[in-house]
Amino acid sequence: MKKTISVLGSTGSIGTQSLEVCEVHDIGVAAIAAHSSVKLLAEQARRFRPDYVGIYNEEKYPELKAELADTNVKIVCGMEGLCEIASLPQCDTVLNSVVGMVGLLPTLTAIDAGKELALANKETLVAGGELVMSEIAKKDVKLYPVDSEHSAIFQCLQGNKRSQLSKVILTASGGPFFGKSYDELRSVTKEQALHHPNWDMGNKITIDSATLMNKGLEFIEAKWLFDLVPDQIEIVVHRQSVVHSAVEYNDYSVIAQLGVPDMKIPIQYALLYPDRMECPTGRLSLTDYGKLTFEKPDIATFKCLGAAIEAIKRGGAYPCLVNSANEEAVRAFLSDEISFIEIGEIVSSVLDKFGTSEINCYDDVMKADTAAREYVRAAIAER
Repeated sequence: MKKTISVLGSTGSIGTQSLEVCEVHDIGVAAIAAHSSVKLLAEQARRFRPDYVGIYNEEKYPELKAELADTNVKIVCGMEGLCEIASLPQCDTVLNSVVGMVGLLPTLTAIDAGKELALANKETLVAGGELVMSEIAKKDVKLYPVDSEHSAIFQCLQGNKRSQLSKVILTASGGPFFGKSYDELRSVTKEQALHHPNWDMGNKITIDSATLMNKGLEFIEAKWLFDLVPDQIEIVVHRQSVVHSAVEYNDYSVIAQLGVPDMKIPIQYALLYPDRMECPTGRLSLTDYGKLTFEKPDIATFKCLGAAIEAIKRGGAYPCLVNSANEEAVRAFLSDEISFIEIGEIVSSVLDKFGTSEINCYDDVMKADTAAREYVRAAIAER
């Protein structure tokens, strides 16, 4: 039976590659949605002919409506529109690749509607991990990770007893500033931070990779996805991005998943699981690489990584607070309001600023999110 999906974040890096996979493997596209990229969204609508097209930025709704005036597609907007798309009856799987906290409510909506979930929105599990995993268990829905690292772990777990897992090994490229000292990072420019050595991603995720916050968020995600404690997660810097992650079992056997650094591989695995089919990417040649290297991350220099790990160890609202503070700090950096190293300083300071609080519902997440953002904006204004 032909699968039909909805793609949230269709104009981003993950979204565009997901639609390529859909085209290659004849996966139906029920709906697409983006934040504000009207032109590309309209082009995708004409190419894939979905039933619904959504635009999160409500100010862009009239422009999108005008672009698609000669079509029969239903156009929706705002958070309400994203949630409508996430729960369409004709959709089997929701691929959530939006960036930021905006992805949480559509994720919960998709789960409530009983949809399979292909998840590339980190903030969903970082900010609301306990809440999301509880709802997934209640609704008995399938969750397939799209991040290359979590997909790799998921793949390495296939055919083995989950109870015999010892730990997971998350690999990190190290970003463009691996090996630099804290003082050297003081002079980092926005252009330098936006130049990733291995992956082509959106601005926010690229900055997160440069600060290593991206790996901190993945650390938190791994805890929830695979029901781990923090001590069962090890981060290893692997500059070549060939080993996408690995797992260690009780007998100390380590099984890794390797491939060229191309997101279409994990995207396709999430959408076609458990089948493996030819992928529109290149083959891996180990001899072309010659050697693969592995090193420990510098948590003292890259403060965001340490803050994320400490946040999940503390639990409660701390992961949400750290994530939201990071979103605000990255926004400020991209707007030339703060320097590169101030991102880590601001994110780390949240751990001392806020006391412990629990996350029991969606409103708890949003309260923590608002508090962290207000704190960061005030802190930046005082600098």
